Amino acid sequence: MVNKVDHIGIAVHSISNALPFYQDVLSLSFLGEEEVIEQQVKVAFLKIGETKIELLEPLSSRSPIAKFLEKKGEGVHHIAFGTSNIHSRLEEIREKGIALIDEIPRIGAANMLIGFLHPTSTHGTLIELCEKRGEEE
Repeated sequence: MVNKVDHIGIAVHSISNALPFYQDVLSLSFLGEEEVIEQQVKVAFLKIGETKIELLEPLSSRSPIAKFLEKKGEGVHHIAFGTSNIHSRLEEIREKGIALIDEIPRIGAANMLIGFLHPTSTHGTLIELCEKRGEEE
């Protein structure tokens, strides 16, 4: 069903303030930065082995990341698992009684198809499934 931990999303108030820790202290390689306007978030990716760290900075007070930071402060926001055929995976998960935030995948950072599982069904952890566009079973 899932084939790897694709990335770990970390909510931060400021990517520019957080980057030095990940680059200079942990020596992670910077992969790039982009804005995902639909989600009102700026993201920066860093690489560690086969996994990435995704720093998430809100672009506005309406951003889900802004709400997360207000409630919980900076820290781990979600874990993303790479999968193939995300449409089928979300359907299978729904059929198993797991609450979904995204019934239909949407486009996220790095132009990936993404779908979130609701933390009430995943023991309190926000889980994201992601698929590189064009990869299917």
